[in-house]
Order: sequence, then structure tokens, then C-alpha cells
Amino acid sequence: MAENLQIDNLDRKILDIITKNARIPYLEVARDCNVSGAAIHQRVQRLIRIGVIKGSEFKVDPIMVGFRTCAYIGLYLDNPGKYKEVISRLKDIPEVIECHYTTGNYSLFIKVYTRDNEHLREVLTEKIQAIPGVMRTETLISLEESISRQIPVLSK
Repeated sequence: MAENLQIDNLDRKILDIITKNARIPYLEVARDCNVSGAAIHQRVQRLIRIGVIKGSEFKVDPIMVGFRTCAYIGLYLDNPGKYKEVISRLKDIPEVIECHYTTGNYSLFIKVYTRDNEHLREVLTEKIQAIPGVMRTETLISLEESISRQIPVLSK
């Protein structure tokens, strides 16, 4: 566990570069960091091993594949102790792409993508609200994603 705390400035610079472009060649990162390509490879592998970097993925534009409606849904549970069972059922709904167990008004807060508002209604009424333990929901439709980014890793 102590290794998790040993993130130095070089690690932060590497993370800053690769979170902006996950496909950047290690040699290019090495040039920007004034170290060898092997050093970058070793650092990245270590950051993966200790859990700082969690996977790598391609980001698909939902609109380009037909999912034009993004919504955030607050779920009120009849018994907050049922959240694990509800989360288990939400995992079976492919339109649900994020789920957070939260403080405040909602027990759970989820993000969904659907083809359109009609599809959203179907997902909401036939899938989400049909889950045992979900008492009611509150839906917010996103009109535009204005900011989407990774957390900053360079210390200012």
C-alpha cells in the first residue's frame, strides 16, 4: 500500500500527457519528460500495477452510434439498505453507464444514454422503476455535455 503514495512529479507529468492522448507513443512521452522510453514503459506499468491507471479504452461518441439522449436519474429507494441489490440489477441495464451511491436526496444517482426520449421512457418505466426497492425516480435530461475531462494530475 505504501507504494500507492509514491507518485512523484515524473509520474504526474506522464499521467498528464497520457490522459490527454492514450495512444501517444512512449518515445514521444519520453522526449517530453527527458527520460528514456524504457523508463516511461516501466513507470506506466508500475502505475497500472498499483492501481493509479485503471485500464485504457476508446471513447465512443454516443451520438455517432445513435444514442442522442443523455439523462441523469436520481433513485429514491424504499430501504437504503437495498442499494447493493438495486446496483446489481442496474448492471444488467446496458443503457446505465454510471452509478453512484450518494449522500443527499437520492440513494443512487445514475447516468444513462438512450436513442431518444421514447427510449428513455421505456428504460425508465420498464427497467429502472421495475427494480424492487426503487420507490421513485427523478430525471434530468442533459442538453449538452459542455466539459468532459480527466482529473488534473500535475501539481500547480
